[in-house]
Amino acid sequence: MSTEIFSLVGSTAVVVGGTGVLGGGMAQALADAGAKVAVVGRSAERGEARVREIEAAGGTAMFQSADALCRDSLTAARDAIAKQLGTPTILINAAGGNHPDATLPPGSDFCKLPHEAWQGVFDLNLVGGVLLPSQVFGESMLAVGEGCSIINIASMAGMIPLSRVVAYSAAKAAVINLTQFLAREWATRGVRVNAISPGFFPADQNRKLLFNDDGSYTERGGQIIGHTPMARFGDANELAGAVVWLAASKASSFVTGQNIVVDGGFSSVTI
Repeated sequence: MSTEIFSLVGSTAVVVGGTGVLGGGMAQALADAGAKVAVVGRSAERGEARVREIEAAGGTAMFQSADALCRDSLTAARDAIAKQLGTPTILINAAGGNHPDATLPPGSDFCKLPHEAWQGVFDLNLVGGVLLPSQVFGESMLAVGEGCSIINIASMAGMIPLSRVVAYSAAKAAVINLTQFLAREWATRGVRVNAISPGFFPADQNRKLLFNDDGSYTERGGQIIGHTPMARFGDANELAGAVVWLAASKASSFVTGQNIVVDGGFSSVTI
């Protein structure tokens, strides 16, 4: 089989949340496959650093500042990206995260979980993480009509509710559900919509949960490793294949409404 079916040459990809570890790795993967990439986020420092890395590897990229929770900000970003790189045909919704106040430490009371913290996690992962970017960029993709792909970053926690991170798990479950809804709605209009559910990948937001200061595993980190058949955490580069496959209209032309799990086997373990 020719590798040509995985080529993204001629495509413009937008990675909302591309300033993060996982989103940045996806931006690099898309650029390596030939797409022109817009790294979208709030941190100019991290976004421009990622653009320099992409360009140093021979790719084409730009940084565009935007707030994923603001429709006007996303609309302005969409227009600026289209002017510089062309109309986007690939959208990666990688914005998301958790909040300490929306977790349940051992011995805590679910009934005391602050509504504001719960709402904030849902806003970040569902509204800014999927809803608004899909509406804004999806509008221009529907106008293109063929060969467009939206990839939402869900989580294995959205399939198997994890202890403690109750709001995050529930929000990511909603991301998977919304992915399926949009896939059904846009299936005959040229836009495929899928999700990727990473397992445990160390990033800024969870590093302290997984590792002690000396680099050893925390108690929870050790529990996760013990539950993962591959006995390690994932690396951001290990999402590249799934991202490029789902983005490439030739390689995954009949794939929509799916949730691709990349978790080292974590979800296959019961007892």
